Amino acid sequence: MPAVSTTLRVLAVPVIALLTVTGCQALDDAGRTLGRSDLVNDLAARLDESLAQTWTAEYRLPGDRTITIAQEKEPARSAYTWTAGKITVSEQAITRCETTAGRTACTVVPPVLMSGKAAVPLFTEARKVGLVTPPAVIGLLTEAALDPRAQVKQTDTTITGHHASCVEVRRDAGDFDACVTSEGVLGSFTGTLDGRAVELTLDRYTDSVTPTAFDLPVGAGVTDRRPTKP
Repeated sequence: MPAVSTTLRVLAVPVIALLTVTGCQALDDAGRTLGRSDLVNDLAARLDESLAQTWTAEYRLPGDRTITIAQEKEPARSAYTWTAGKITVSEQAITRCETTAGRTACTVVPPVLMSGKAAVPLFTEARKVGLVTPPAVIGLLTEAALDPRAQVKQTDTTITGHHASCVEVRRDAGDFDACVTSEGVLGSFTGTLDGRAVELTLDRYTDSVTPTAFDLPVGAGVTDRRPTKP
């Protein structure tokens, strides 16, 4: 996926608009007028900033499936775990595990960190297997902010006890709905990514990670493809 610019900046104060549509304006809590692009860019910036924080988020997917994202600020590392696999990224390695017929195989390759954000290459790997990724949503939000034909409606809601700002985006390139919590975590998404209809909703969020969140699956076979140090 295209690299997401890290020059996005979070607005000085949070958006509190209850509703805005294309051609209309909203106010932040300092009473300043915000345009449609500002509202969409604010959500993208929140997601971007959260990629360098510590948290764990569990999501529900259609078909009673679940995905857990664990992220740690120091050291910078992330893990994306679902029923049939797991991807972890740290300063030491990128590890992708897949479970087939009850057997789990993991491949370890050299690490690639972007501006200290382990989550960015992790989500790039996750997108390859059709999973919704915050950077992918950031990209869609940024595109919507730049599209003068996009129709955007913004609302506030609560997801699992966390305040979230949401946008309904209608555009020729594809419609989508996305919510971002005040912590900057993806609260929900419904839309199309890489030609696939995808959907997920936040089920649980904490600002910590468990000690085993980054461990490899028990009993997994491991192939290490990192260069051997001399």
